[in-house]
Amino acid sequence: MKRNEVWYHLYPLGFLGAEDRNPAPGATPGPISHRLADLVLWLDHLVELGVTGLLLGPVFESGSHGYDVVDPLRIDRRLGKEEDLVRLIDECHQRSLRVGLDVVFNHVGRGHAFFVDVLQNGRESSRSDWFHIDFDRQGHDGFRYTNFEGHGQLVKLNHANDQVLDWAVDVARHWLDRGVDALRLDAAYAIPAAFLAAFESRVRAMRPDLLLIGEVIHGDYVAIAKASRLNAVTQYELWKAIWSSLNERNFYELAHALERHVDFCRQFVPWNFVGNHDTTRIASKLVDRRHLPHALAILFTIPGIPAVYAGDEQGAEGIKYDREGGDAEIRRPLPYQPAELAGDGLLIWQMHRDLIAVRRARPWLADGALKVTQLANRSIAFEVRSQQSLLVTVLNTDDRPVPCTVPPGLVPVAGHAVARPAATELPAQGWGIWASA
Repeated sequence: MKRNEVWYHLYPLGFLGAEDRNPAPGATPGPISHRLADLVLWLDHLVELGVTGLLLGPVFESGSHGYDVVDPLRIDRRLGKEEDLVRLIDECHQRSLRVGLDVVFNHVGRGHAFFVDVLQNGRESSRSDWFHIDFDRQGHDGFRYTNFEGHGQLVKLNHANDQVLDWAVDVARHWLDRGVDALRLDAAYAIPAAFLAAFESRVRAMRPDLLLIGEVIHGDYVAIAKASRLNAVTQYELWKAIWSSLNERNFYELAHALERHVDFCRQFVPWNFVGNHDTTRIASKLVDRRHLPHALAILFTIPGIPAVYAGDEQGAEGIKYDREGGDAEIRRPLPYQPAELAGDGLLIWQMHRDLIAVRRARPWLADGALKVTQLANRSIAFEVRSQQSLLVTVLNTDDRPVPCTVPPGLVPVAGHAVARPAATELPAQGWGIWASA
């Protein structure tokens, strides 16, 4: 893992305006779009923003949203062909951007050829033991099968079958051979840790520098990370604490989450975010938009790997609804091209760029020692230390100034602190970051 990593997380099907449903999933030949080629036009924007990697949401042939994969060795016809992805990877590497892919090894879509074979041949199918199937119980298909969290279109794989592991490794090898630098393992919390550990061992032999990110929404983060040997794990606890503490004006919740974060950092690298393709946009989640800088200041100054969800750097809005199709708002195309940004959108973009620059200039923040040093309901200060360096972040959500104590020798690098080098108080709704010279 590189210590100064900052990733840009993008959901291609939505970002590029693809149809909600694949017109002919798995069919060949058929109409193919080349939308992935359009992403090349965004790469200079990412370089200027300061990120170091591009994490692509699902790009493989699927029936609808990308996680109902029907062929993980083909690019979704709504996005293009393998040549389009390879060119995008090459263009990223020319700009020193690493590339990650979202892979799904917990389940497949019902249209996957292996499950179709089971539907056609029942007990006689050579793939029947690839899934959790009970042929003695009646179901819609004449039998029952285990799905992923109640989604009938997502068929749970049998991870006790060694052939499933071989298949997952072969899929990973195919894309690593084409230059991929990182893999995000969807629904890692639902996959047996022994399977993930065996997978990690085999793919690590191919690419020792491979970044493996596990999606863990709930469960024992530490136990999952240690047993599966993943590099990084999504930090949903901290995501919730950031927006909730700001909305409730209760930084005690954030302080508790930061204490947990310290423990997590001893066991794995947290993948930190304030938004992704499964969550309400941070600009919509915050009750008071004045607190967006506070959320970003936390994201970019704590240990771990920070990730920006595409569009958040523009201040994009969108609410996730708990119903079918409820992700549409948070996965839609962005309203503006980079050159069109103006007003608040431009200011938010500049804020992201400046904070990313603060982060990248201090790679030691990735694994520094985090400690809360000042705490009240509406104000908090925390520091991150290395052996030779120090950074202090102070946040205030009160409508009046609050005292703040900054250790001597630090210089202001962002926020209201920039204009207050010797500040002993932070203005109302203010925030500031100080760091070693």
